[in-house]
Amino acid sequence: MTTDVSRRSLLALGAGLGASTMLGGAALARAPKLGTQPAYFYRFPLGDAEVTVVSDGPLPLGPPKGTFIGVPDEEVRKMLSDNFLSPDNVVLEQNSPIVNMGDKLVLFDTGMGTSKAFGPTTGRQQKSMAEAGIKPGDIDAVVLSHAHIDHIGGIVDANDKPLFPNAQYYIAQSDFDFWTDEGKLGSPLKDFVLHARKNLLPVRDRLVFIKDGQEFLPGVQAVGAPGHTVGHTIFMVSSGGKSFAFLGDLTHHPILLLEKPRMQFSYDTDPKQAAETRVRLLDTIAANKVPVMSYHFAWPGFGHIAKTSEGFHYYPEAMNLAL
Repeated sequence: MTTDVSRRSLLALGAGLGASTMLGGAALARAPKLGTQPAYFYRFPLGDAEVTVVSDGPLPLGPPKGTFIGVPDEEVRKMLSDNFLSPDNVVLEQNSPIVNMGDKLVLFDTGMGTSKAFGPTTGRQQKSMAEAGIKPGDIDAVVLSHAHIDHIGGIVDANDKPLFPNAQYYIAQSDFDFWTDEGKLGSPLKDFVLHARKNLLPVRDRLVFIKDGQEFLPGVQAVGAPGHTVGHTIFMVSSGGKSFAFLGDLTHHPILLLEKPRMQFSYDTDPKQAAETRVRLLDTIAANKVPVMSYHFAWPGFGHIAKTSEGFHYYPEAMNLAL
């Protein structure tokens, strides 16, 4: 009986929606459509520090086939559609935390910059920073998880002038050496190498090379996470007894690479190593209930990772706008 009532209720609801549409929604709406969105930043406290997440804009990868590897294509498509995501276009976000430690203002990763290799929606970081009231000249440190286009692309402007003139830059030396190697300009990695050289070489004298386990800035510790690139690094960020892990590209997708963490990703330098690293570090993060800040998860990318029987599950943190 309950099922019949539920069905009738749903049918009635559907009929009501149809009737309201036929009456003409425009005739009932007395306010004009605004067509605007809020600013693309989000701010929250972390112990004694303040975190401002700024966006470089959505990054569409296109169809998952050929990008997410090791699971049948139809299963990948079903995983997406079952989670109300497009099975035809995988869209990633680009979330960069800027952490005000009191004595230093630290930016993690810089987005695509002027490159439109993934379409016109990227390259927004400087605009998002302006919306948040943060000036590029106030950034003291730029911390780079690795040297891929979408993480180091915003170091310089269209004229190759550094956008953060007062900052030191931190990256693993193995990643710098690999992606600025002009010997790779004749390889399929050419575009990535060109972009890395364009952005990293102008600040070479300001680069500081970091090592696994090193607390290279107060409250910022490097954790080696190789596989996505040779020197890919994630970071533990801590202040006043609170912390989060900035994941960089440890996992690009909150469904595909968490539910099936051994699925491979075509942009990984060593896909098998990347999968092993992903499982190992996510196991530790989940076991210790460390909050995460993910560069590529849905905006603003802050939440928690929990272990499941086969993989992991991401729980977004509710946004707190009462600061």
